[in-house]
Amino acid sequence: MKKLFHLSLIVTLIFSYVFIPTSSVDAEETNELIFSEYVEGSSYNKALEIYNGTGESVDLADYTLELYSNGDQTPSASLDLSGELADGEVFVVSNSRAGEDILAVTDVTSGVANFNGDDVVVMKDESGVIDSIGQIGSEDEFGTDVTLVRNAEVTTGDTDPNDSFSVNDEWNSYSKDTFEYLGSYEMPEEEEAELQTIADARNADEGATVRVEGVVTASFEAGGQTNLYIQDETAGIIVRAPGLDIQPGDRVQAQGEMDDYNGMAQIMTASANVEVVESGVGTPSPEVVEASQFSSDGEDLEGEFVQVENVEVMDKNQYGEFTVQDNSGTFIVSPQEEELIEVGDTFEQVKGVVNYSFGKYELIPRSKSDLIEKVFAVTAYPESGSVLQGTEIVLNTAEPNASIHYTLDGTQPNAESKEYDTPIEITEDTTVNAVAVRENGEMSEVATFDYKALKPLDDLEIHDIQGAAHTSPYEGATVEDVEGIVTKLDGNNGFYMQSLNPDDDIKTSEGIYVYKRSSEVEVGDVVTTTGEVTEYREEGYYDAADLLTTQISANEVTVESSDQSLPEPVVIGVDREQPTEVIEDDQFDSFDPTADGIDFYESLEGMLIELPDPQVTGPVKYEELPVYVETSDDQEFTRAGGLLISPEDYNPERMLIDVDGLDVNAKTGDYFNESITGVVSYDFSNYKIRVADDLPELQDGGTERQSAKLKSLKPKMTVATYNVENFHAGTDPEKVDKIAESIVENLNTPDVVGLVEVQDNNGPTDDGTVAANESYQTLIDAIVEAGGPEYEFTDIAPEDKEDGGQPGGNIRVGFIYNPERVSLTDKPSGDATTAVDVDENGLTKNPGRIDPANEAFDDSRKSLAAEFEFNGEKVVVVANHFNSKGGDDALFGANQPVVLGSEEQRLEQAKVLNDFVDKVENRMDNPNVVVLGDLNDFEFSAPVETLKGDVLTNMMEELPEEERYTYIYQGNSQVLDHILVSDHLAKRTKVETVNINADFSEADGRASDHDPVLAQIHLKKSKQGPPAWVKKKSKQGPPAWVK
Repeated sequence: MKKLFHLSLIVTLIFSYVFIPTSSVDAEETNELIFSEYVEGSSYNKALEIYNGTGESVDLADYTLELYSNGDQTPSASLDLSGELADGEVFVVSNSRAGEDILAVTDVTSGVANFNGDDVVVMKDESGVIDSIGQIGSEDEFGTDVTLVRNAEVTTGDTDPNDSFSVNDEWNSYSKDTFEYLGSYEMPEEEEAELQTIADARNADEGATVRVEGVVTASFEAGGQTNLYIQDETAGIIVRAPGLDIQPGDRVQAQGEMDDYNGMAQIMTASANVEVVESGVGTPSPEVVEASQFSSDGEDLEGEFVQVENVEVMDKNQYGEFTVQDNSGTFIVSPQEEELIEVGDTFEQVKGVVNYSFGKYELIPRSKSDLIEKVFAVTAYPESGSVLQGTEIVLNTAEPNASIHYTLDGTQPNAESKEYDTPIEITEDTTVNAVAVRENGEMSEVATFDYKALKPLDDLEIHDIQGAAHTSPYEGATVEDVEGIVTKLDGNNGFYMQSLNPDDDIKTSEGIYVYKRSSEVEVGDVVTTTGEVTEYREEGYYDAADLLTTQISANEVTVESSDQSLPEPVVIGVDREQPTEVIEDDQFDSFDPTADGIDFYESLEGMLIELPDPQVTGPVKYEELPVYVETSDDQEFTRAGGLLISPEDYNPERMLIDVDGLDVNAKTGDYFNESITGVVSYDFSNYKIRVADDLPELQDGGTERQSAKLKSLKPKMTVATYNVENFHAGTDPEKVDKIAESIVENLNTPDVVGLVEVQDNNGPTDDGTVAANESYQTLIDAIVEAGGPEYEFTDIAPEDKEDGGQPGGNIRVGFIYNPERVSLTDKPSGDATTAVDVDENGLTKNPGRIDPANEAFDDSRKSLAAEFEFNGEKVVVVANHFNSKGGDDALFGANQPVVLGSEEQRLEQAKVLNDFVDKVENRMDNPNVVVLGDLNDFEFSAPVETLKGDVLTNMMEELPEEERYTYIYQGNSQVLDHILVSDHLAKRTKVETVNINADFSEADGRASDHDPVLAQIHLKKSKQGPPAWVKKKSKQGPPAWVK
């Protein structure tokens, strides 16, 4: 992230001061009316000033102003002017809610003056555009938090609002909320101050007018203004003004007002008061200093260009500031880009300018070239990589008096090789090998720089721009007249186009997205496009690491012809074979669309593809329909035809069709008998197919909702887990009935149901309610109505807003049980914060929460243990809802390999639970344990394996492969809901997933997003259970549990 160091705060704290320019503006005669001033200040302080220098009075009724907002091609507001404007006078248009200083000189208020710094204003007469500020179609910021005053020598307006716009060409820039000059295109002349040394200026009183001369050592943009570091032989200082386009090495004079910003001296001025008196004189050599001087002599170093030697990076704080040390002590380095430095780095030299921020002096490196790992070495700018043909490579060494020698033919250089004296021009792919040679002939290590020569910007095809990679080698460059045919429109935002001259490299996509609002093109138009190549982050979750979309942010689109035939789409499974197991296995080190699924889709980005007869792998969610065309021979399927995941295969062949607005209702197993054609795009961490034509008719695959075979029998207890998806007393009655009916008809009224995602009585209403008795009773009553038994319930209400989930919902796990079959053993109930324990008689609280204060359960649902009695046998059932998978990297995200950020908490929860089960198994007489719930992880995952340990059997692993799923995520069928039992119960337990929800939409009967799981356990009294644990008195300390 680009670091805006603390000077950026000046903008919001500075008074509305602007220094008066050193010479008056004597407006010359103009050919037409022109904009003479532009104010884009705080809040509604927006204004435009129009100047008449034509030599005669002008009827304003002949003129119109237009505002083009947010890159639009059509005006968002307009104003027909009226009245007479005398020669030499100005006319002011402002926002109606501007401050008094602006309104006092305003002639008319209008919505045209409701602009931001990236919006364009245009003035027209009957002949067309006579002046403009900004570039239509561009969203580049040119005028944010600034006042612009037209240079006096400008006599003709900018009549082409579609060409590039630069403030520095015709305007002087002043600080935000500068209103002094508004209402008059004349500015009072001020006397030039006497030139003085920078040291004398630094000692001047705050507010004093000073004039200094120095050489620029650094230039940074901060808060809409330029911080120019300059120095002479006496000292250094910051000159701060908006819109300065001045380079390090230029000698400048600046006049302005001395300011002390939180202890840091600076000269506040306007761009008109900073003059380059000599260009390219060279940056002075840095003063060599030690770390200790930053604390002892920091004021003397402030604003100067310095160098510290033999530096080690020790630490980094939350603000991107690095603590570093040399032999004398520590100091702070605050680079413009944090990624330039890492903790543990060592540098033989670190250069930069000294800044004062929040009570400490910091070194600000200007770029990577200021961070020198090794002095006796050769560096190159730009570094190895892709460069445009004609790019000049500059070699450098920090070694004093050393020469550089190099070769371009692959051979190793030595002191006899060609000596570097001018930049090396790259005209083809080139390897530069270089060494630094000391005066005594000693050579440095060979440095190698590899360059790929890119074609010129005006001679590119789409595949050149896309390149064989996830980002374009032309990123940031403005490409010219790129040709393509429009294949799909994207509303009013832009369009997709595809090359008419494809290459034969499957790694390079022939399609690209063109961002151009109101472009007025149609599918079938052949167009040429000019604009900047950008890598754009599409819509997505704010905290997700997503891939970027290569696009052209166009400032010009020209239709060359219309109604042309579109290129043939790439037919998946015929023209190109998808990877079916690997998404990414080399951390993006290589780009291989034949092996890696993530590279496969990237190689088709923006292109038309065809999916022949796709098969549906799940219902529509978030307007995404998951499908596949082909898969591997060993792919495991669900009984509904869905794609199962495995530890090594997360199904890169599944694709998501964007069906937003298409009104598609589908279930797993449905299919299309015809092809789907669309373009490949990306958002929300996934590649998407955006349909180019109407969808063919969806065929019914015949998938039906399951009913359980297992039933409650006299010696056999049935237990189910059911995630009822944010259920509360106010849940839609149709959903309530569906859940109740599924418990009665599909689950055969289990003896005990562990319910997951039960909310308090008023659901997400955040009023402090935590009780859920009405929520449970609502479901119980509906079960009775559906023909089932009258269940009873038990749970423990959480503390308000302590268990995560929907805010205000106070989500928890709990139980309903059939009192005609089982009973809750009579013991005191626990509470939200008390941990349940175990002795030979079972639970000490019933129900009771398992170690609720353990940090493993912070902001997460607590596990709940309940002790039931069935046919004289005690059964401890533990309901769970482990921490969600939110925070895990996406399968098709930018982080590869995927990091499971949420897994650590589930691992800790599993450890706590496994320890508890150990207690039950070892302390309780004849223990029978059932652990169930939504564990938010797969049967082969580390948390579930940890929970299982050596005391539990996960019954999900006993299911046939085709039945092993309870949830579908983005077309992948997977197990999240589990039932585990004591090992000694495993052979007497049967289990089945009852697939009634995950495969279906709500229109097809879905009651929740999870499927329930049902287990039938044959309980018989054990003649001899595992060794009992008893309390043994100890002479020292508390009683201990021993066998």
